[in-house]
Amino acid sequence: MKLQNLVTPFPLKDLNQKNISAGLVSGIFIIAGPTALILEASASGGFTMAQTIMWIFSVYVFGGLFGIFVPLYYRMPIVGGHSITGVAFLATVTTQFTFHELLGSYIMSGLLMLVIGVLGFFSKLIKFVPKEIISAMLAGMITKYMVNFIISINQLIAVGIAALLAFLITTRWRTKVPPIIAAILTGFIVLLLFYPLSSGEWSSGLFIPQIQQPEFNMLSFLSVAVPLALVILSNDAAVGLSGLEQNQYRPPVNRLISLSGIFSCIASFFGGQSANVAGMATVICADKEAGPKEKRYMGAVVSGVLLLVFGVFAWKLIPFIQALPQEFISMIVGFSLLGVFGNNLHIGFSKPTMKISASFAFMIALSNITILNISAPVWSLLIGTILARYVEIDTMTKIEEKVKDTA
Repeated sequence: MKLQNLVTPFPLKDLNQKNISAGLVSGIFIIAGPTALILEASASGGFTMAQTIMWIFSVYVFGGLFGIFVPLYYRMPIVGGHSITGVAFLATVTTQFTFHELLGSYIMSGLLMLVIGVLGFFSKLIKFVPKEIISAMLAGMITKYMVNFIISINQLIAVGIAALLAFLITTRWRTKVPPIIAAILTGFIVLLLFYPLSSGEWSSGLFIPQIQQPEFNMLSFLSVAVPLALVILSNDAAVGLSGLEQNQYRPPVNRLISLSGIFSCIASFFGGQSANVAGMATVICADKEAGPKEKRYMGAVVSGVLLLVFGVFAWKLIPFIQALPQEFISMIVGFSLLGVFGNNLHIGFSKPTMKISASFAFMIALSNITILNISAPVWSLLIGTILARYVEIDTMTKIEEKVKDTA
């Protein structure tokens, strides 16, 4: 790929109404739910306001930069962002590790992705840990957010019903506005009408990002870095790359995995868990609804600019978000994770030959247990994979033999 791709033809000439709309929708999608989830995870871990701002600043600034330069270089709608499922996973472990220990694990996670990309191990790694086990683990982790989602609708009944109706109507009629965006906007309008907001502690003075000091240990590597890398690769990179291929693009898979690792490592030094290929957001910008194929890359650029601006001004915006009722935050998180939850439930329990291993993976992740100081998601992946490969393997073989005999 020659450097001239960055400057010719003039990228701004490729902007049109459709790719701008796709870029705005994907950008809002990346910002709305994940930010609320980061605040929830940060509160669970007892992080300071400065640490919380650093977290949000880093994932959106470096995710935005990824989403500007990479699509401009490759002329493909490769959206940059960070992993919402990764944040959902981290919310289960922030109570077990310090902020600086988590930074060390983020760096190791980024390095793992870099090595996997350089060596071309992506497909092999995903095949070793069955996607059904990863999905069952994620579904178990996300279940508590979905329960809180239902409870929050009951607690803020007017807001919840209005948001839910907007979600269902836009889902039924397949409007251009994604259901999650319609639900959040409707809920926010009703919230302003019926529930007064507290002013919150508004930040004064300019926020200056600073490199943070990471701490490394084997426990955080096993409990956080390894599962976080698997979650990002399987639920973000794999989804985004598949979306590109389905729309007749030929993405450089290994390079994009490596770039996700590099950008994630950089973001980690400023407090963020990742900056990578965004899964569903890439699907949005790669779709035919985003305009002519050769110009869809500008939708990813628009999304990247939106993320970058949000990250730069996060220090001013976070207090406003924190002024929202906790129930509304839980509602935003619920709507954001609803599709992820349904997809992972479907994939996790899609194979009859893996129902025992998937069930154990789901239940262990849901239990949030800690054994030998190692968190539930790790045990979920480990036990689920062992059961799938060494216990249910006979059932799988018998079914395959029956299919062959029938044929």
